[in-house]
Amino acid sequence: MASHLSYSRVNLNILREAARKDLREFLDKCSGSKAIVWDEYLTGPFGLIAQYSLLKEHEVEKMFTLKGGHIPSAAVKNIVFFVRPRLELMDIIAENIARFNYIHSHLCNLYIQNKCEDKLQPPRDFHILFVPRRSLLCEQRLKEKGVLNSFTNIDEYILDLIPYDSDLLSMESENSFRECYLENDQTSLYHTAKGLMTLQALYGTIPQIFGKGECARHVANMMLRMKREFAGTLIPTLPVFDTLLLLDRNVDLLTPLATQLTYEGLIDEVYGITNGYVKLPPEKFAQKKQEEGGKDLPTEPKKLPLNSAEELYAEIRDKNFNAVGAALSKKAKIISAAFEERHNAKTVGEIKQFVSQLPHMQAARSSLANHTSIAELVKDITSKSKKQSYLFIFVSRNSRSVILNSVLMQTSEVFFENLTVEQEFMTGVDTDKVCTYIEDCIAQKDPLIKILRLVCMQSVCNNGLKQKLLDYYKREIIQTYGYEHILTLNNLEKVGLLKPQSTMRNNYPTIRKTLKLWMEDTNEQACGFNPNDISYVYSGYAPLSVRLTQLLARPGWRSIEEVLKMLPGPHFEERQQLPAGLHKKRQPGENRTTLVFFLGGVTYAEIAALRFLSQMEDGGTEYIIATTKLINGTSWIKSLMDHPEAPLF
Repeated sequence: MASHLSYSRVNLNILREAARKDLREFLDKCSGSKAIVWDEYLTGPFGLIAQYSLLKEHEVEKMFTLKGGHIPSAAVKNIVFFVRPRLELMDIIAENIARFNYIHSHLCNLYIQNKCEDKLQPPRDFHILFVPRRSLLCEQRLKEKGVLNSFTNIDEYILDLIPYDSDLLSMESENSFRECYLENDQTSLYHTAKGLMTLQALYGTIPQIFGKGECARHVANMMLRMKREFAGTLIPTLPVFDTLLLLDRNVDLLTPLATQLTYEGLIDEVYGITNGYVKLPPEKFAQKKQEEGGKDLPTEPKKLPLNSAEELYAEIRDKNFNAVGAALSKKAKIISAAFEERHNAKTVGEIKQFVSQLPHMQAARSSLANHTSIAELVKDITSKSKKQSYLFIFVSRNSRSVILNSVLMQTSEVFFENLTVEQEFMTGVDTDKVCTYIEDCIAQKDPLIKILRLVCMQSVCNNGLKQKLLDYYKREIIQTYGYEHILTLNNLEKVGLLKPQSTMRNNYPTIRKTLKLWMEDTNEQACGFNPNDISYVYSGYAPLSVRLTQLLARPGWRSIEEVLKMLPGPHFEERQQLPAGLHKKRQPGENRTTLVFFLGGVTYAEIAALRFLSQMEDGGTEYIIATTKLINGTSWIKSLMDHPEAPLF
């Protein structure tokens, strides 16, 4: 079910249904029983489009992961490969088919020799589906390997923008930032433009396009060219979106490096959210009876979906983590009171009404238990044992009622110290000196990604590091973590995350002050209990990308023209002509709808900040977010490493 995709002003379920229709049509081309061999990376994104039940309806009987060696045996007529256009995957497919053909041929000869022709199995039909685009290079590789003629069908499945939630789309192009900024490969930009054209075919032409950055300019140019090429073929549709904003990730390199402090953001930082799911340590979720004495604890990670289909998660995901405990406590009291209502049910009608509400109440209690356990797990990493402590709750699973227990926050000095250094950099404190905390972390051989995030943050906040300081950090990193990381440091320099300071003045303080990127506010605001600004998502820092989005809506970018010139890449505005009769008539008080597209990745904290702007009473704009990839600082830095290592926490 994906009913939550239609919760927002833009019904993203239309996009999902279009993708499902294309998938059904392809499967029906391969008549007869089928086995799908999956490129493992695609299973998650496809899971958001179609569950196994849909595949089963179209005669899919078996599913395997693409691996070297031979294909597992399956009594099916068709074997279908779902793969990305990667040469290394073509080598594996060629090996699979060559081995299958060899084994099949050997068995045929054996059965014929032993006069067992009745046991002969008919040959399989092989098909390959490239996602998101067909590749001539890949077909050439299959030809070189001698297996191209084995395929009955070679096709492409255009899966550009995948609906992740009611207001969120992602292409899940895992290396889009690296390809664009490091390898100068603009393939993902072409896919972005194609995805936006698909979106306009379903939701109407977007009248206004704004953008900031070189990649944004390229995407806009490709879109406008495609629109001219397809003029007259598109069915006129009343536009749903008023504005498209294209933002390059390199316009705001700072935000992904900072530790996200929303509930959803911290879950992603600590455990990683992949395709709308998170895998967690099973201990906190073990349902065990008292007499079992804690034996037979599960060993498999607990996998939970995270999206707005779950009422409680939709309510708390964008809160600053400090405010989550109070929200869970309030919800627990409401659920407890609802269960107590059973004592007041006297008549048959009242009892019947209570029973009808019971499934929803039990689901709410289970949801509360899960999120209290998640909050406990995150708290173990993020809690602070200095002067301030917050109250968290957990739900006892050994009782049918919800029991609240206050748990004093324990300590993770490492997390707190890391956060303190980040906030010092963001406020411009000692960005031109050797950071003793970074020195200590290197000396203790903390995870390299943690070190790189901090050093890059210092560089970005100082518009580069003095050559002597940069060389010192490089030397310390190479001597401690190994010479193979010279390549990684070089990559970080190429994309502008780690660079020597030029003769130009440091513009960051001016940008920070003009755009109010750091909000000196009350403790209540910083802790996220009663936020009135997007800065609550980082407890004081307002994401530059979201501040630009906010200022575009009101009062407009002309008011910050000088600051825009300080940021990388051009800024521009384009208008697309609408067919006669399709101009939107806005009702009094009706909000505008803006699609914000992040080229190179977006964090969950930025998404939370945009949702906050959508919910502001006087905001006047609702935002739908699209991106090439959902990222955090760790996954982002890892994508630029040639020898990635363990995660940050």
